Amino acid sequence: MGRGTKMSPCGGSTLFSHPAESLVANGLGVLCLPLVEESENQPEPAEQGAEAQANSQGGRGQGGIRIEKDFIESLPVGEWNGPIELIESEKDAEKAIASLARDRVLGFDTETKPSHTRGEYNLPSILQLAGEHHIFVFRLDHCGGIPLAFPVLCNERQAKVGVAVRDDVKNLRARAPFDDRGFIDIADHTKKTGLVNTGLQALAAHFLQLQMKKSKKVQTSNWAKPLDERQIQYAANDAWFSRELFLKLEQDGLIPKFE
Repeated sequence: MGRGTKMSPCGGSTLFSHPAESLVANGLGVLCLPLVEESENQPEPAEQGAEAQANSQGGRGQGGIRIEKDFIESLPVGEWNGPIELIESEKDAEKAIASLARDRVLGFDTETKPSHTRGEYNLPSILQLAGEHHIFVFRLDHCGGIPLAFPVLCNERQAKVGVAVRDDVKNLRARAPFDDRGFIDIADHTKKTGLVNTGLQALAAHFLQLQMKKSKKVQTSNWAKPLDERQIQYAANDAWFSRELFLKLEQDGLIPKFE
């Protein structure tokens, strides 16, 4: 598995009054804020509760169509089998960002060390970007941080697609303010189809007919430490599924073509 890195500058307004960049520079990487609601990027409770009450793949209950956990588990497992590069230096980060400049659509996600203390809010440790041929997993504390990725993150002509994108972007901007452009939350469009589920796992099952394995142990692991193979594959899959899902919805006319 290859190793690499990303980075580059751009301006924008910060969402927090805290001097976030100085926090990162001092190696803290933690903001003490009021407890926030759980991101949509976490496994959906509906997939183990309300969804189990549906009686088919698209069981229609109160409020719309729900995707069952049993249906998801009946599907063939999908995952990214192409090159994954772990980016841990500024030099490799610059190369990675340059190579991604050719892609019209990038799958996008972040990973963060879980917080077990009320009021403690960790900043993202990992940024993953999926292009057509490569997926790059950036260790932000080791590859120069968010600024190296500004050429991609600030590019309005390049779609960055995923689920719960607003939370991810807000948290990245807490590390280093930037003018986010070209970000698309896929769930904003799938809701219009009457689908209640907003999580990536359920959306992939419904639209791609693929099962996305989501290990709770890996998801809640310490993403600030050196990554093992399971974490790297997990991160890559999140970005890959996001890109594939967007392209499928775009092809089917459920999302306006990004140009």
